[in-house]
Amino acid sequence: MHVIHSHMISSETDGCACTIEHVLWVTIFIVINFLFLRYTYMTFKIFLFSALALIASCGPKTIEMNPAAVLAILASSGSIGASSGSGSSSGSSGSKIYVATQGGLAISTDGGNTFVNKTTADGLGNNYVNGVFVSGSNVYAATEGGLSISTDGGNTFISKTTANGLGNDSVISVVVVGSNVYAATGGGVSISTDGGNTFVNKTTADGLPHNTVIGVYASGSNVYAATQYGLSYSTDGGNTFSGNKTTADGLGHNIVRYVFVTGTNVYAGTGNMTFGGISISTDGGNTFVNKTTINGLGNIWVTGGYYQQ
Repeated sequence: MHVIHSHMISSETDGCACTIEHVLWVTIFIVINFLFLRYTYMTFKIFLFSALALIASCGPKTIEMNPAAVLAILASSGSIGASSGSGSSSGSSGSKIYVATQGGLAISTDGGNTFVNKTTADGLGNNYVNGVFVSGSNVYAATEGGLSISTDGGNTFISKTTANGLGNDSVISVVVVGSNVYAATGGGVSISTDGGNTFVNKTTADGLPHNTVIGVYASGSNVYAATQYGLSYSTDGGNTFSGNKTTADGLGHNIVRYVFVTGTNVYAGTGNMTFGGISISTDGGNTFVNKTTINGLGNIWVTGGYYQQ
């Protein structure tokens, strides 16, 4: 019996009838998931179910799972509460706090003491919210069903999708500078110059190294895109992406999950299960020095950060 408790995992494998084919298929899925696909909650769920199916195939076993343990597993994997780029998984505006969750956008007006949760019933494109950005009374929620925009502080939302120019309805993060909205999507960097009403999508045809964009940051006419294969940058407001930085330039991994820029300092969070770290550039992103667990990081898989002067 495989029993998952909140604090321990025990198992008995007597009489296991697993075949090499079972193990091979699950191994192939793990490799594809971590090396080639964007690591999301959905892909993790598929992996989890595949693993359980393998266990079930090992004879007439009974599987018991404690929900708290499952949540702990998901949290430790980075699937819960992880920011996937410059758009944060949580934000604040005065005493208001906005938290992106897998079940909606939670909003607190008392400094985090209590929350009211917003869902598709309030106009969100999907209840799975990857990130949130707040500017005044405008709230931008990056969801798995498009970019949801509120102009009334998060009370109600209107969602923008591929029909409005987004590269993909899976919006991973969002950053807003004035009337310009930059959305990192599963199909490119989608840029709006009219406050999010319409978008123009940028892809590999415009210089991106990969169409899966996990994070985005904008400062003036400089736009940085954290992609599945390097950190790409634009010096013309995102019209074209003329450069791409990889491990050859000092990044910890070519999968870049987060980017933040202040002055000539560029911070890129990279990584998968084996390589990564926080890669730091002091020359505007030309070269990087990577920091890992050797330098005190808790893990080499860096999904977000906050810079404070």
